[in-house]
Amino acid sequence: MNVEGRHYRTIWTEGEGAGEVLRIIDQTALPHEFRVLDLHSVADACRAIREMWVRGAGLIGATAAWGVWLAAREAEHLSAEEFPVRMAMSMEALRVTRPTASNLVWALQRQQKALAGLCGAEAVAAAHAEARAIADEDAEFCRRIGQHGKALIEAIAARKPGQAVNILTHCNAGWLAFVDHGSALSPIYAAFDAGIPVHVWVDETRPRNQGASLTAWELGRHGVPHSLIADNVGGHLMQHGMVDMVITGADRVTRCGDAANKIGTYLKALAAADNGVPFYVALPSSTFDFSLRDGVREIPIEERSADEVRVMSGALLDGEGQSCGAASVRICPEATNARNWAFDVTPARLISGLITERGLCPASEEGVLGLYPEQK
Repeated sequence: MNVEGRHYRTIWTEGEGAGEVLRIIDQTALPHEFRVLDLHSVADACRAIREMWVRGAGLIGATAAWGVWLAAREAEHLSAEEFPVRMAMSMEALRVTRPTASNLVWALQRQQKALAGLCGAEAVAAAHAEARAIADEDAEFCRRIGQHGKALIEAIAARKPGQAVNILTHCNAGWLAFVDHGSALSPIYAAFDAGIPVHVWVDETRPRNQGASLTAWELGRHGVPHSLIADNVGGHLMQHGMVDMVITGADRVTRCGDAANKIGTYLKALAAADNGVPFYVALPSSTFDFSLRDGVREIPIEERSADEVRVMSGALLDGEGQSCGAASVRICPEATNARNWAFDVTPARLISGLITERGLCPASEEGVLGLYPEQK
């Protein structure tokens, strides 16, 4: 995506050799400030994932992959016996940062395979090459998702000529959630760039408001028409024929098509099913967990700090409504307890289809394995 006339990925390196630096966009500062941070160590990468400087399934995986490269650089001086021990510790530290997104473990497994039997400078070079390959693959797969999903939007547009296709999305599954392009937003960008009239209903996505702060920021930068809505408005819009389709991303999808995504997605799927609105989930293959069948029972659901529910952050406004700083405010009584489950699981029966880099398939084991026969 272009920001201030420059194309950015969400994670990249600058420089060469010992001076090469890993850089990310600090998503906790958006939409009020575009801030770039440097990650110098595996501890920095862990903190970036855990504290959500980076977030989104694909970007979490890419950051973990680059984190392995940082770990290898830190351990480069160790002996052939000490190096694999240190790397195993670093990979475990990365693994436990976020439990739900399958891309994280997938990326670590790829790095583990790439580094097998290597140490020192050879391992550093191999970790760098694999991290770059994972990032490039993530961006390319998301671009393909956009092309496959665009056909769905085109079909709806053909049935309502001269009118915008109204698409509801939940959380942020755009460029910021991956290395580039995004999953759920990629078809929207592709359709918009092809001249298809679209309009996006953007759920605010409590409690961290990724829709309000990230999706709205992204769509605005790209010029895509959109409207921010409260999380509970979606069902009302569907009842009144104001939503043509729903597209969300996912953090983990089973071989049978159950999809874990940001908390509240399941409720959108129920409303869509009740009102005959197609509900699609967009994901690259790195988000599948082919070892799982029952998403509700088997996908681990992260529970985060209660303060994310109790406290909201935003821009302070002056008397003329202009931003004049930032602030965090508690929205409940001081003694109020809160619980904060970050994800829920939408059963496959509520999903109209999965949009992947290999194409569209039914949300079923037969459908998934039809696209990924090597997983049978």
